[in-house]
Amino acid sequence: METIKNYLETMFANMPNTAEVIKAKSELLQMMEDKYNELISEGVNKNTAVGTVISEFGNLDELADDLGLTKEVEQSKANDDGDKRHLTVEEAKDFLSARTKKASLLSLGIMLCVSCVAWPILVQSATGAFLMFLAIAIGVGLIVYSNLSMSLFNYLKEDPLAVDMSTASYIKEQKRSFQNVKALTITVGIILCIICWVPNIVLYKYMVNLGPAVMFFLVGIGVLLIVYGNSVNNGYDFLLKLGNISAVDAYGNIKVDRPVKYKSKTAETIVAVYWPTVTALYLIVSFLTFAWGATWIIWPIAAVAHNAVVINCQEDEE
Repeated sequence: METIKNYLETMFANMPNTAEVIKAKSELLQMMEDKYNELISEGVNKNTAVGTVISEFGNLDELADDLGLTKEVEQSKANDDGDKRHLTVEEAKDFLSARTKKASLLSLGIMLCVSCVAWPILVQSATGAFLMFLAIAIGVGLIVYSNLSMSLFNYLKEDPLAVDMSTASYIKEQKRSFQNVKALTITVGIILCIICWVPNIVLYKYMVNLGPAVMFFLVGIGVLLIVYGNSVNNGYDFLLKLGNISAVDAYGNIKVDRPVKYKSKTAETIVAVYWPTVTALYLIVSFLTFAWGATWIIWPIAAVAHNAVVINCQEDEE
């Protein structure tokens, strides 16, 4: 049976990673297994049974009509003539490695920006303010660099690429291996964000400012873990969508997403400056009142209001 499965993998190696092809492959495997078991039950030896199954079901051109893959098989032949190029396993490995590095830098940069306000809480002087803006500068730098570092892979969005089933199988296996890491990072990240207020209670007796500072560090670490897990996982999804019929055509041509349209230039500007305005408001209120332990409430309120602002600013889809 292992020989039959390996042969089937070879048959479908250059086929697109679409729902129709996956379904047809599963059906064909079932038919081959049924025929093999039937021959074995009739007393045919294993080698002869394998040879018979392969000779009967081993020609995808002849089975295309029955499997509903006529268009896919014809297009696969056109691809083999050089019309479109398949993404190789090595390219997938390089992209996933770069994506992991990007996730690390991006999550660290966001953590520095989120937790930067802890410094003026701990050090209530010009030094504290300096450390805060230094953390912001480094964080923004890491975020920008992490995005620029992926520019080498822009061709994945621009070139007519396809993902065959062998490459898709490798990507899916890597994604499956990462699921435990993703579950752990997101779970711990959420827990840290939920319990971030605990230091305010536990440490209040020892140092008034220590609790709020630790709270922001916990939130920063929590966000780091959540962003890292999701960012790496999104890399796997991006590659799989190159061969997914819901996101691309049958052979990997990426469909261009419709750009977001706003009701007016003013609405577009409001969305663009929303978070910078919230940040500026937070810093102004915090520095004027020095109530760092209370002004953090601006962030959850802003997060809740953000969706409402975006929805009201965007044009309704036709």
